Amino acid sequence: MGMVISFTRVTPEELDKAVKDPEWAEEFLWEVDELRPDNPGADLDKAWAGLEFLLGEADESIEFLMDGDPIDDEGTLFSWSVESVQDVAKRLRALPWERLATHYDPVQMAKEKVYPNIWDPENEFELEYLKWAYDELVAFFDATARLESPALMSFSF
Repeated sequence: MGMVISFTRVTPEELDKAVKDPEWAEEFLWEVDELRPDNPGADLDKAWAGLEFLLGEADESIEFLMDGDPIDDEGTLFSWSVESVQDVAKRLRALPWERLATHYDPVQMAKEKVYPNIWDPENEFELEYLKWAYDELVAFFDATARLESPALMSFSF
């Protein structure tokens, strides 16, 4: 499966419950799509490290595993406050994909072993993969910020 990251919009009450009871949060994340089919969420799959690279090169550093607050001992669940969601949403709105894509450097990314280490100058698929993930990320943060909601981020192996 590899290392994947996903975000889920939660209510402030759900976030409080998740922080107190990470096991509840894990079960909730499995069920939330059925409970709220229109709930904002973003599955970045394995593209998260590639996005971190592009964002860092664009001087808009977002580190998914550092910017959230860990809520479990394994480091697989992170809380994102309303304020941090709104801050990231604002920063992403100001950064169109076209500007971010200018920083795509598959040779440098391969040299730095940016996860999942698939970067190939001969293949356009990787850039499309990153665009898809960025669109997911922007839409998630935009929708969640508009709802004035916090988020849970899960990091799974």
